[in-house]
Amino acid sequence: METTTPTAAPAAAAPNTEATPVPTAPVTPAARKGRWVEHWDPEDATFWQSTGRSVARRNLSFSILAEFLGFCVWALWSVVVPLLPAAGFDLTVNQQFWLIAVPSLVGATIRIPYTFAVPAFGGRNWTVVSSLLLLLPASALAFVVTRPETSFGVLLLCAALAGFGGGNFASSMTNISFFFPEAEKGKALGLNAAGGNLGTGVVQMVVPAIIAIGAGVHLERAGLVFIPLALLSAVAAWRWMDNLAGIKADYKSFALATKNPHTWIISFLYIGTFGSFIGYAGAFPTLLKTQFPTAPLGLAFMGALLGALSRPLGGMIADRLGGAKVTIASFVVLIGGALAAIEGLQAKSFPLFFGAFIVLFAGAGIGNGATYRMIPAVFRAGVAADALPVARKAAAGCIGIAGAVGAYGGFFIPRGFAMAKDTYGSLVPAMYVFVAAYVLMALTTYAVYQRRGSALASETI
Repeated sequence: METTTPTAAPAAAAPNTEATPVPTAPVTPAARKGRWVEHWDPEDATFWQSTGRSVARRNLSFSILAEFLGFCVWALWSVVVPLLPAAGFDLTVNQQFWLIAVPSLVGATIRIPYTFAVPAFGGRNWTVVSSLLLLLPASALAFVVTRPETSFGVLLLCAALAGFGGGNFASSMTNISFFFPEAEKGKALGLNAAGGNLGTGVVQMVVPAIIAIGAGVHLERAGLVFIPLALLSAVAAWRWMDNLAGIKADYKSFALATKNPHTWIISFLYIGTFGSFIGYAGAFPTLLKTQFPTAPLGLAFMGALLGALSRPLGGMIADRLGGAKVTIASFVVLIGGALAAIEGLQAKSFPLFFGAFIVLFAGAGIGNGATYRMIPAVFRAGVAADALPVARKAAAGCIGIAGAVGAYGGFFIPRGFAMAKDTYGSLVPAMYVFVAAYVLMALTTYAVYQRRGSALASETI
């Protein structure tokens, strides 16, 4: 085979390298078997612009899908419980509220271990696992709701399995936080959270229509419909998501957060905002069914949907006015909504009661976004530049802890309604307790973060 050696070009023909720079090859993340990405540096502008952003957005899309389905399954029993008596189940009001409350109890409890599962197993791998775990509550629900002879203990166990859906939020948020640079992390996490929260309202809107198709009411469809969807989510995660190598569980950030009193103050406030959202969303269909039997149950979804949609609004308003101010305002709205709900119950007025709960959902949703917005500001306040990395670690730990603690509100609110009904024969005492809690939370926010003379009064929290 003949080879040729190029000769040097005359000097006059030499290219002008200043005018025609050599293009830089795109930076691509190094990958190994199992869709593990070895090199991931979203803070590198060249890497981020060339391939990082597209890969991160792809993972975000399928993370939102998995989290959305998780919230749907988490809220399934809120749809099914009001219809169980008509399906032949002999349940007291107290037992009905237990079935609504226990998924939130389990979901809140497993949020911390779900957070650490992502670094341990990989974000893609854990999304596959967490999606497949949704098959358990969906299948169990489909099986038991067609058997009125099922004991309450078995029903309670099946409802507890729905808590797996509540854990998805923690692992999904943790995973996505690793993919995006600091400048775009807030928006990405906001989209991820909103996509998940929407699942509660969507399931209350869509599932009642699905189980009513054809003659009779087919409660088993509430579970069956999510079996193929969970499988689809698992396959999509396996096919299109990625694991990031070198990501380690940041136990130090949680340790730092637990030692900071602001972690527990904000967690307390988050029970009032997110806890109210998930608690009222779970209880609202049953409240309508038991307090206003002739009212259209199909309207219940409007509350949860409004609460989810107003969460980003709360964050945006807080960006302008400060998270503490908006959080206080949200508690004032919650107080007004709860007092109006009491009046609706006493007057037996469905329009007033329904409108009051719409106000409650709006206040809770706005408060969700505002309280979360406070966290980085609180931990950054008064910190010297060289200590900011440690402050950010503590803030990250606080976000995980507050997200778990806040979810316990989804247990306390339904149980509060049940205890009031059993003890006093009315839901009104429970609503007064919630009013007192909102007053205390508003005063706490003011005293710690807004009161003139307080340590953080001069900061924009």
